[in-house]
Amino acid sequence: MEKLRNEFTYALENQILKKAVFSKPEDKSEIKTVLTPFLNKGELCIKKETFLKDGKAIQKILSVEEAAAFVHENASAAYRQINLIGENKTFECLISSKGKPHYSGTLIGGEKTAVTLSQNKEKRYIITPAEDADFLSALGLLGKNGEIHDKKQAKFRQINKFLEQIEAVEDALPKEGTLRICDLCCGKSYLTFAVYRYFTAKKGRKVEMYGVDLKPDVIEYCAETAKRLGYDGMRFTCGDVSKFTPPETPDMVLSLHACDVATDYILAGAVRNKAKVILSTPCCQHEFNSTMKCGALGFITEHSMLKQKLAAAATDALRAKMLEIYGYSVTVCELIDPEETPKNLIIRGIRGSRRRDVPKLCKEYSEACELLGVEPTLLKLLGLPKANSVF
Repeated sequence: MEKLRNEFTYALENQILKKAVFSKPEDKSEIKTVLTPFLNKGELCIKKETFLKDGKAIQKILSVEEAAAFVHENASAAYRQINLIGENKTFECLISSKGKPHYSGTLIGGEKTAVTLSQNKEKRYIITPAEDADFLSALGLLGKNGEIHDKKQAKFRQINKFLEQIEAVEDALPKEGTLRICDLCCGKSYLTFAVYRYFTAKKGRKVEMYGVDLKPDVIEYCAETAKRLGYDGMRFTCGDVSKFTPPETPDMVLSLHACDVATDYILAGAVRNKAKVILSTPCCQHEFNSTMKCGALGFITEHSMLKQKLAAAATDALRAKMLEIYGYSVTVCELIDPEETPKNLIIRGIRGSRRRDVPKLCKEYSEACELLGVEPTLLKLLGLPKANSVF
C-alpha cells in the first residue's frame, strides 16, 4: 500500500487534496469515512467524518500527522475502496477480496486547492431550505428544525447539481409559452419536483411536467404530493418508459440513474420525439460487460475491474456518438463529486439545426462497435440513418 501512502502524503503536503473518501468498509455498521482538509486559524487541519448506517455521523478533527497515521495504519485494512480527489485529478485504490490493491490515476502534478481549504466557504444552492421549504418538507428532505436531514444531504446536493446542468442549457429552451418536460424512470421524483419548482417559482414559467415510473405505489405517492402542493402542471404515469409517448413534443427529457439499457430506451424516445434538450445520468452499464469481445483489448478485459470501467465508458461514449449522429451537440461531464456516488456522469445533448457529416459519424460509430464486438441496444432501437439525412 506504499503507493496509496505516497499519494496521500504528497497531496497533503502540496495542498492538492480536496477530499479523501474511504468506502466499502469491513465494519458493516459504517457507510464511508471522508477526510476533508480545512484551515483553522491559519493551521491546516483534517475533518474526519464517519457516516453510519443508522443515519448518524461521527466527526473528529485531526492534525495532518493524525490523518496520515489513519491512512498509513488503518485505511487499507478497514476499507476496500479509497478515492483521493483533487481539483483536476483523482487517485483510486481498489482492494480485492484477497487483499491485492489495484491503482488508477494520480494526484501528483495536480492543481492546488487553496480555495477549498476554507472552513466557512458558503455553498451556492439553487434550491434552498429557506426559499423552498414547502416542497422539500413534503418530500421528506427537510426536518422540523428547518434543515436538510443528515441522511438526505447527498440527495439534496445531487438535485441542486442537476439544476446547475439545467441552467447551463436553459438558453436552448423556448423563451416563451409552456415548457414541456419529461422525467423518465423518475422514482420518488425528487428531481421532478425540483425542476418544476425551479421553472415555475424561480423563473416564472408555465410548465407541463411528466413523471413516468414502473412502480404504482411510487407514482401514487408522487401524484398525491403534487396535488397537496398545488403543482397543477405535474402529471405522473405508471408504465414502461419505452412505451411512453408524451402528448406533445417535449422541450426537455431528463433521466437520473435509469438502470442499464433503460437509459437507451429513454434516449431513443427522446430522439424520436425530437426533444430539444436531453439530460441523462446513466448507471449500471452491464450490457457491454457481458457481450464485449475485443482481442486487441484483452490486456484490459482480462481484469474484471478494468473491464467493467471500459464497458461503462464505451457504453456512454457510443450513446453520445449516436446522439451526435441524430443532430445533437453532446457534452459528457461530471454531475457531482465522486464521493457522493460513483454514478456521477451526465450526458447532455442539445438538438441543433446545423448540417452534420452524417456518413462520417456513422462510420466512426460502426467502426467502434466492430472493434468492441458489440451491438448496442440504442443502435437496435434507432438504427443508423441514411447518409443524406439532415436533422
